[in-house]
Amino acid sequence: MNEATARTVPVSLGSRSYDIVIAADAIAGLGQRLAGMFGSRRYGIVTDDNVARAQLPRLIDAFSQAGLDHTVVTVPAGEASKSFATLQTVVEALLAARLERADLVVAFGGGVIGDLAGFAAAITRRGMDLVQVPTSLLAQVDSAVGGKTGINSPLGKNLIGAFHQPRLVVADLETLDTLPEREFRAGYAEVVKYALIDRPEMLDWLEANRQTIFAGGAARAEAIARCCEAKAEFVAADEREAGRRALLNLGHTFAHALEAAAGYSGRLLHGEAVAVGCVLAHRFSASMGLAPAADAERLAAHLRSAGLPTTLSGIDASVPPAAELMELIAQDKKVSGGALAMVLTRGIGQAFVERGVDPARLQAFLTDEMK
Repeated sequence: MNEATARTVPVSLGSRSYDIVIAADAIAGLGQRLAGMFGSRRYGIVTDDNVARAQLPRLIDAFSQAGLDHTVVTVPAGEASKSFATLQTVVEALLAARLERADLVVAFGGGVIGDLAGFAAAITRRGMDLVQVPTSLLAQVDSAVGGKTGINSPLGKNLIGAFHQPRLVVADLETLDTLPEREFRAGYAEVVKYALIDRPEMLDWLEANRQTIFAGGAARAEAIARCCEAKAEFVAADEREAGRRALLNLGHTFAHALEAAAGYSGRLLHGEAVAVGCVLAHRFSASMGLAPAADAERLAAHLRSAGLPTTLSGIDASVPPAAELMELIAQDKKVSGGALAMVLTRGIGQAFVERGVDPARLQAFLTDEMK
């Protein structure tokens, strides 16, 4: 492990506390780390075919050097794998390998694999321990941390799942070097999101350092560490999203509806939808007189500089009429008692949860955005 860039971020949850290890070539020492933490337990590694080709030999080598008994379950890459059918495949493969409740599931991949393998760990034998080894920027800064796991429904994204905290998160910076450029850009939207919630100075830093973050090196490691520190604070304060943690959903009400409309396909990546969603949240807030319109334009300009879409017309997927989008939004997890709660903003770094958003006003806003 490269100690020059190594960072450890603790997630404080009492008896369920764990560390996020961020380092170059962290996978090389993962086998020995797991052997030291868990002894001679067995491991079920869940990954997708893209990650298997690019990164799996490194992980297998680390496990073999540590003498760890393991089995590998590989599923197709892409959001479509967050389904009941693929979940069944994973669970049955873990059972067929005779993994026991005391053994561990290793989620080795991006956000889809983290959610899918994490949910499988939560339900197989009524709960197995989980280790997250995120290989995408989006997963390293967001989805691998915090214990949210699940799959999609035709009625909406992430509607079926469970909270299941990992025992360890290991973010190997070198896995990002083989990430397709589009995937890296999409992950960057989640990096920006943290600045928009309650860290306005972070957006200043991102504007000054975006090019070096994309190029790699110390700025990239620093960005990931800052995001993990922010996520850890939210999770420690509100593990099951009963309050403050809901702010992490900034932009996601729009994003999840757009992903559902796109059929959870490669036409629209999650981070691309989040980029558009964050801009829409700022523009909707501005339309209500809550936030300066200039902040929405500043945000859009920064996301465009990163090659991300910022408007409904800029999405490479057919966007349904506003009324159909509203039907998808009505299935959002943030709907409570039939009332829609959305994360809105009073400006950069001033996000808040607005409960009882007027659906007619939101639909009219979406109609205007589609013109």
